[in-house]
Amino acid sequence: MDRMIGIDYGRARVGVAMSDPLGIFASPLETVVSAKIIEYLQKLTTSERVVRFVVGYPVNMDGRPSEAAADVDVFLKQLAKRFPSIPVSLEDERFTSVLAHRAMIDGGMKKSERRKKESVDKISAAIILQSYMDRNNNK
Repeated sequence: MDRMIGIDYGRARVGVAMSDPLGIFASPLETVVSAKIIEYLQKLTTSERVVRFVVGYPVNMDGRPSEAAADVDVFLKQLAKRFPSIPVSLEDERFTSVLAHRAMIDGGMKKSERRKKESVDKISAAIILQSYMDRNNNK
């Protein structure tokens, strides 16, 4: 079954989310150390048929790339080199951390769990992927 992978790339950690086979729902999957993300994605693409990567792209309020965009640009080159047959879409990641915290509170997650940055990263990845799917499923 076809799956899309949402990625919230950070210098230290990367949040990963996956779509359901119909491309309707995104679910948080894992948080991976940045140095291991390509290896992790290679394993994931051998067990799942990945049809698209959706990567959160950091932009400022004025729409210009933020300082963190340089790190994401390096990652995008690695992704294209290692997975040339899988298309990559960029998704504005403004406010995803705020939305992730809100989702954790609304979902009843304990405060001790909400403090873990790993939880925020993978939920942010799911929000990035879900916003991409919502926009493209409504076309």
